[in-house]
Amino acid sequence: MKLQHLSLILVLILFSGTARAATLWDKFNDEVETLYQQGDYKGAAVAAKKALQAAEQGLEPGHPDIATSLNSLAMIHSAQGHYKEAEPLLKRAQAIFEKSLGTESPEVAATLNNLAMLYRNKGDYAEAESLYKRALAIDEKAFGEEHPNVAASLNNLAQLYQAEGQYPQSEPLLKRAVTILEKTGGPYHPNLAVSLNNLALLYNAQKQYAKAEPLYKRVFAITKRAFGPNHPNVALSLNNLGGLYKDQGKYPHAEPLFRRALLISEETLGPDHPNVATSLENLAQLYREIGYSHKAEPLAKRAAAIRAATR
Repeated sequence: MKLQHLSLILVLILFSGTARAATLWDKFNDEVETLYQQGDYKGAAVAAKKALQAAEQGLEPGHPDIATSLNSLAMIHSAQGHYKEAEPLLKRAQAIFEKSLGTESPEVAATLNNLAMLYRNKGDYAEAESLYKRALAIDEKAFGEEHPNVAASLNNLAQLYQAEGQYPQSEPLLKRAVTILEKTGGPYHPNLAVSLNNLALLYNAQKQYAKAEPLYKRVFAITKRAFGPNHPNVALSLNNLGGLYKDQGKYPHAEPLFRRALLISEETLGPDHPNVATSLENLAQLYREIGYSHKAEPLAKRAAAIRAATR
């Protein structure tokens, strides 16, 4: 069963640049954020490239706004599963921020978080852990221990430990992140849904289904309220809730959730995105378990083709 984590990605909301009159760069950044929140990653990538071009044409090569645009474009590539394109952009952004703002700036911490996520997705856990821990230390020093940026770093480090099966190390980090986000953002903030989702995944992996289910349902409600019913993050929450039901043999509950998650992912991310492959794999596995091999096989083949194309 493929369950899906959510990462707290700060780049689209953290960097607002220095105080000044609105510029073309600001206009493109606003467009990037709007399209990204809508799940229109292709449109967001176009706007992010325009923002980067505007920054590079109007600013000195080492200006922080250029790093901000590099960071934004990189994370949109990552959301589309284009990790090879994202990594050099993040490394360039990191170098600019370290030189222009200092090695312990919040902007460096956010970039480290985003770069670590790439390494985690590629299975390079040792490199990812080092970057996550460095980001957490910077954020705690810069903001104190109860800031949303600290919660983001805690969440992301916890995800890494979950991927490695280190559940005792992960749980307290996630609980601390949830407490911070409830206190600072309230009960309906989308960032809270991220940590709740990952805490639910932790319980799911340990077969603590009674703890996981209410968290998954809360994630779905928050995400739908924040982004609307047809956003990729809504698809992730449906996929995970469906996985919980499938693991308990509640197949009639799981199938419609998997099918809806697949439809949303196809419509918002395109037919060849890794999240589409995940939904296809989950639906195929469900059909195998209930004896519908003829339905499972074409789904599994399509998922395998997507995975092969994105390696």
